[in-house]
Amino acid sequence: MPRESFEIGPVRVRAGRRQSLALPITRLVTGADVDLPVRVVHGREEGPTIWLDAAIHGDEAVGVEVVRQVLAGLDPKTLRGTIVAVPIVNVLGFMTGSRYLPDRRDLNRSFPGSPRGSLAGRIAHLFMTEVVQRCTVGIDLHTGSDRRTNLPQIRADLEDPGTRALAEAFAAPAMLHARLRDGSLRYAARERGAKVLLYEAGEAWRMDPWAVQAGVVGVQRVLAALGMTDPVEEEPPPPSAVSWRSGWVRARGTGMLHLEATLGQRVEKGERLGGLFDSFGKRVRLVHADRAGIVVGRTEAPLVSSGDAVVHIAEVEDQPPA
Repeated sequence: MPRESFEIGPVRVRAGRRQSLALPITRLVTGADVDLPVRVVHGREEGPTIWLDAAIHGDEAVGVEVVRQVLAGLDPKTLRGTIVAVPIVNVLGFMTGSRYLPDRRDLNRSFPGSPRGSLAGRIAHLFMTEVVQRCTVGIDLHTGSDRRTNLPQIRADLEDPGTRALAEAFAAPAMLHARLRDGSLRYAARERGAKVLLYEAGEAWRMDPWAVQAGVVGVQRVLAALGMTDPVEEEPPPPSAVSWRSGWVRARGTGMLHLEATLGQRVEKGERLGGLFDSFGKRVRLVHADRAGIVVGRTEAPLVSSGDAVVHIAEVEDQPPA
């Protein structure tokens, strides 16, 4: 028997087909409609239904390209299962390069949303009802926030065996156990029974090729692990470094920052990471690691003030803390 069509919004996608659609969000004062762009790849064969999303924060472009490349490599005639892709969730923020919505709300603190709430709440509700409730697994693609760049990494609930297995399949350089935040997509989706991986890589409003490539290959590995596609690699990738704790080293003075620490670098407690200098080149303060671990994030700001986050270090452990 042929597989049933996949229904979403006003359309039905036949098995073995792909289709784009637009879910209405709001109307601008100009009269132009703002829609949520969705692309469905409905495989000919049975399998899981998962979603891919990017640009929940409107200044994060890496994930949009990851989604594009992943979809370009899929054939609905051989895909086992269904993929619902939303490459730009925060459409209004993305158009202006803003992390937030026009009312300054953070969309990733507005889930599960409400059909009668704020603009952020309405977008969140639309995403939950039309996308998340149809899926069992989601991959949420992000980058570092303003003037920060991140090593490719997965953040997830590593205490859940099923979620951890997916994180291991993604095989990013690092995977971090991340607590769930109320209002986040990951929290709201988990409450509805979905397993979610949050991918972080690169810098906001940049198209870092290495971050895109790691994201594309990682998503392809997850699809293969779920049995939706055939593996794309002949040899298994190296395992991710596992971290149960992480923290930012903060500047202990104000000055021009010269960082020596690089993403992915292993550091020891007390190791020199860089220095702060005044405008004449006099060194004001050195920056040292406050823990041993791997550098998973760093600021790209040339000027920092006392207390600013400078280097993100993830402690690498084999077992969760007692």
